[in-house]
Amino acid sequence: MSTEIHDFTELTVWQVANKIRKDVYKLTEKFPASEKYNLIPQLRRAATSIAANIAEGFGRYHYQENIQFCRQARGSLEEVRDGMIFANEMGFAPQKECQMPLEKLIECRQLLNGYIRSLNKSKSQTLNP
Repeated sequence: MSTEIHDFTELTVWQVANKIRKDVYKLTEKFPASEKYNLIPQLRRAATSIAANIAEGFGRYHYQENIQFCRQARGSLEEVRDGMIFANEMGFAPQKECQMPLEKLIECRQLLNGYIRSLNKSKSQTLNP
């Protein structure tokens, strides 16, 4: 028995992406002032883009468009992952504080990949009943 999703906020993948966004905002508050115009806004935009693209794709109602927005979300996710790894290497944030967002990013990637597979399957069933 499947439950129908009526709003993007019901998607587990969006909920995890939203948590990542909040975590990134909180963590980047601790970054040095020298990153005010470089890494901080880049990480925040990319983290926001993950959840925003999932939401926008959900609102498109066409499988292929939704899948494309999920792929963009996945690209933003990897951008955040890269930035978090770099921030840790530069000492902007301790490993312990970077670990939670990095784990959430990996979880979110797995959820996104599963969501994309599900959308592809639904698309195929619609085209080939």
